[in-house]
Amino acid sequence: MMKNVTKKNLLHIGSVLLILSFFIKGFIEISEELKENELVSFDRTVIQFVQNFISDRLTEVMIFITFLGSIKWITFGVIVGTLILWILKKYSLSIFLAVSSTLGAVFNILLKNIFQRERPDIQPLISEVGFSFPSGHSMGSFIFYGALAFVIVHFAKKNLWKYFGVFVMVAIIALIGISRVYLGVHFPSDIIAGFSAGGAWLTVCFIGYHYYEFRKNIKS
Repeated sequence: MMKNVTKKNLLHIGSVLLILSFFIKGFIEISEELKENELVSFDRTVIQFVQNFISDRLTEVMIFITFLGSIKWITFGVIVGTLILWILKKYSLSIFLAVSSTLGAVFNILLKNIFQRERPDIQPLISEVGFSFPSGHSMGSFIFYGALAFVIVHFAKKNLWKYFGVFVMVAIIALIGISRVYLGVHFPSDIIAGFSAGGAWLTVCFIGYHYYEFRKNIKS
């Protein structure tokens, strides 16, 4: 039995490492293209396409959506989620949620200061400060809502609720990325890089969580 469990865990870890390499490769490729100024045409084309749909009503919706990826909202969500999981005695998940988003934010600040890309000046609809690459909203939302999706899968007893929960979290992540381009405060490549960096960091957190649970099960 122990041999089968070990093989299963090794297969799982191998799959997660493959996903990690995918996100890392994506971030490296887009950062290299950024340094070589190969993203200008792509960014401007996508921005112009998205901003063709600008309207007062849609702008209000996009401002609300982008708020769901803001530091204030995600900080609130992390605190509430962490406390709820702790009260439910899901200590590992509680720490996972808190650490993934908190250190992920620090990671984003580090990356922004490394690349120091200025924000786009194509019809910005709101005012933002700070560097643009990678998008903090995109990276933060990928980590936070991705972690929430993991928690939902952990708690949901029926596959239907698991699939629905994951679908909702993925939709929110995608819409937040689109909102940043629509509002003119990020290049599309910032969004892709944010998703890639967020995905890589969240995958590292997944590995850490599963390793801890695996070690705990062996000891017990």
